[in-house]
Amino acid sequence: MSIKDNLDKIKSELPLGVTLVAVSKTKPNKDIMQAYDAGQRVFGENKVQEMVQKWQDLPKDIEWHMIGHLQRNKVKYMAEFVSLIHGVDSPRLLKEIDKQAKKHDRVIPCLLQIHIAEEDTKFGLDKNELDQLINSEEFKTMENIKIVGLMGMATFTDDKKQVSKEFALLKSLFDDLKTELPDIGILSMGMSGDYQLAIKEGSNMVRIGSSIFGARNYS
Repeated sequence: MSIKDNLDKIKSELPLGVTLVAVSKTKPNKDIMQAYDAGQRVFGENKVQEMVQKWQDLPKDIEWHMIGHLQRNKVKYMAEFVSLIHGVDSPRLLKEIDKQAKKHDRVIPCLLQIHIAEEDTKFGLDKNELDQLINSEEFKTMENIKIVGLMGMATFTDDKKQVSKEFALLKSLFDDLKTELPDIGILSMGMSGDYQLAIKEGSNMVRIGSSIFGARNYS
């Protein structure tokens, strides 16, 4: 099946109100353009350098989402154009995004990444860290970032019950946070292997790569 066919199939199965982020990391521009020509405008990258290059080369109405783990020293390269940063996992990173956004006179939308998996390899804040962050004096002074929701990654396992439980936990944190930050609206959870479970648990943004573009080549 072509990239267009894959996209059409996935989009036809997504409920209304669920945003599809096409994960284009490691994929060449020609593949991205096939998805673009099929109507896709939101793409996710996990390496800043690669995203900057694609932003320079590809149509300017593409929304670029930074979905990978982000180092503070890389924020400055994408502050000019990034549409949404998914993986904000520390107050120090948020502070850096605020600082770099200010230089470009922008307010950058961000998702706070919550650690829900039973794997130490995943990044993210726990509930206490989340509470501390949004109640901190420093957070209240940040004018060039906007927290628009939460993001999380479930454990990489075939145990669907566990995955659903982790997604349900994130949804409950999201609902709780809404009382403090009423403007949040995005719950980004679910990837190629588990996005249907994520949507059942309340996700309204899914990050899908291999099911659209085919397997990745990391060589």
